[in-house]
Amino acid sequence: MDIKNLITFIHVAELHSFTKAGDKLGYSQSTVSFQIRQLENELGVPLFERINRTVTLTEHGSRLLRSAYKINELLQDFAEEMQGETKVCGQVRLAMADSLSNEVIRRIFPELRRKYPGITLECISAGTQEMFRLLNQNEADIVYTLDKHIYDTNYVILQESRISVHFVCAAEHPLAGRENIPLEQLVKQPFLLTERGMSYRRLLDEQLAARSLEIQPVFVSGNAGLICNLVEQNAGISLLPDYVTESYVEKGSVQYLHVPDLDIEVWTQLLHHRDKWISEPMGIVIEYLRRCVL
Repeated sequence: MDIKNLITFIHVAELHSFTKAGDKLGYSQSTVSFQIRQLENELGVPLFERINRTVTLTEHGSRLLRSAYKINELLQDFAEEMQGETKVCGQVRLAMADSLSNEVIRRIFPELRRKYPGITLECISAGTQEMFRLLNQNEADIVYTLDKHIYDTNYVILQESRISVHFVCAAEHPLAGRENIPLEQLVKQPFLLTERGMSYRRLLDEQLAARSLEIQPVFVSGNAGLICNLVEQNAGISLLPDYVTESYVEKGSVQYLHVPDLDIEVWTQLLHHRDKWISEPMGIVIEYLRRCVL
């Protein structure tokens, strides 16, 4: 059904005249007549009675008018909503853990860009300490951490959740399927890890150091997805968040390793400084990030 025909029908019904409806819409009378005829042919019922130059609704026409009003109202509401969205403009600076950036941006940015083309999102990859320096110096608007749980009254926690992390290996790795792997045996394996000092890598190093153990990785990268791809190819083992590995585990190419001697607690937290003014673009980005639960 052509919406233009439906709008023309509303005007004819309200003005009781094809000519007056045409004048208001900028159409000729013949165009109005053609549109109404198209609508009647499509519905298979007469919508108007035309007697002695008077135009009145049939019973079918009255029923259609009630529905047409509802449809027109929905279209107007949608147009106003879209107009309001596209007017929002501004830059938002988001500092986040490198291991989070690929997954988070993949989930939120396409829709954010489509609905709010006036918003520029600047993503800054940084370690946790650097993130909070940026926040304190007003060089970042929001931080999205992947680290131990942080609480400080200087910051507002917008959302937080505990993230499971596991040691992982390829399905054909000798350790795959083994139970209760000792740390002393694990650290002798070739490891693929994120940079030293970064989130769960730092937590791993701290716990190993407390046991006088250390890992010397054969590959280091901030790209957790790349590391997982290499693990799948049996290039080594790694410690990665489940949101990175779960699809590989589900298809059976990667397996979790059971290491009972080590328990690493990792959290994602979305925060801003308590003194930060929340602009409209910043509020919109925050809402998208809050919906992006890993």
